[in-house]
Amino acid sequence: MSSGFEQAPAVNTKTTTEAASDLVELSLSGSIAILRLHQPERLNPLGIPMQMQLRETFAKLSRDPQVAALIITGTGKAFCVGADLSSIDANDSKQSLGEQVSEVMLSLSNKLIEDIRSLPFPVVSAVNGACAGAGVSLALAADIVVAARSAYFFLSFMPRLGIIPDLGGTWFLERILGRPRAMGLTLLGDRLSAEQAQSWGLIWSCVDDASLMTEAMRVAQQLANLPAHAALEMRHALDTAAQNDLPTQMNYEATRQADLINKPEFAEGLKAFLEKREPSFPNRSGEKKI
Repeated sequence: MSSGFEQAPAVNTKTTTEAASDLVELSLSGSIAILRLHQPERLNPLGIPMQMQLRETFAKLSRDPQVAALIITGTGKAFCVGADLSSIDANDSKQSLGEQVSEVMLSLSNKLIEDIRSLPFPVVSAVNGACAGAGVSLALAADIVVAARSAYFFLSFMPRLGIIPDLGGTWFLERILGRPRAMGLTLLGDRLSAEQAQSWGLIWSCVDDASLMTEAMRVAQQLANLPAHAALEMRHALDTAAQNDLPTQMNYEATRQADLINKPEFAEGLKAFLEKREPSFPNRSGEKKI
């Protein structure tokens, strides 16, 4: 899976706040990075400039061994209301609008989701308001999704536009919700409240609006304390489980344990268990976490 991370410079984590761009805000709290989609007057649509800036920011963060977890959220009243087709000029091309959109998806938008799934640390989506269209895919690409009680998820692709969910939307919805709920949600186009999303298992938790970032930070800090390889290892294990039968997956688990048990993180975890204390794992640079 190509993410483009290999050409990105490291983020300077000596500062507590860093403006990644005009459409993306990045702040750092210890080892936790907080990324905010920042076009609140338009409810944070995923236009081409924002997507490019998001990819650049993910690439920089992935190269910084001090970053142990990431929170993605939105500025203002919305998390993200989906694609911004106004950033594509249909009159400035020999291609049709459909061909242009497909080309942008293949060369940019899809890679944005792949970037998130390739980040070498856990990712939390903190859904602070409207989460619609491709914004749903962006949120679900995270490892854990926390939503404010007033937030909602809205997939109007088919009932309003006659198109299918994209940026992995069909993949996430079918695997998380199952076919009946995925079909109903996408064909009917009803708004799914954060509380219902939690009840259905689409998200991890729904909290009061005022507690959203406090809860997201609490979850991110807990994730930051995990072994440095935790996110990538668990993503791959669960993705593999979705494709394998039980005997094949058990063989995969046994094979991975042969490698993981020989890592220093296992030795530290076992020692901490015997000493009746919390384990202290090194970060991605090998340094002990404080």
